[in-house]
Amino acid sequence: MLPKNNRLRSGVDFNLVTKTGARFTSDNLVIYALPNTSNQNQVGFIVNRAVGGSVSRHLVSRKLRHNFAHQLPSLKTNLKLVVRVLKAQNNYTSEVENLMAKINSKFTKTDKADV
Repeated sequence: MLPKNNRLRSGVDFNLVTKTGARFTSDNLVIYALPNTSNQNQVGFIVNRAVGGSVSRHLVSRKLRHNFAHQLPSLKTNLKLVVRVLKAQNNYTSEVENLMAKINSKFTKTDKADV
């Protein structure tokens, strides 16, 4: 389960990350990433009605929270992430792993360039 302090809940934060953050896409997911000023990673989810009814959307959210609880410690920098779900799928694990690898490579290159 994703700890509460790792959840992004503020609408202002969601808007900031989706408008100004870097964008990473796959077939079923879009992840927006922005460096976080706090000392922890935070993630929030946007699951549209096109994914399904309320029960389906909450099931997708729970699956993604579970996936990200395992992936957040692997991030090399503290980030705010917003995950937008485009389509329902049984398993997002491989997509999440691929996108997190892209995010890690982008933000570690940026950090090395700044030093």
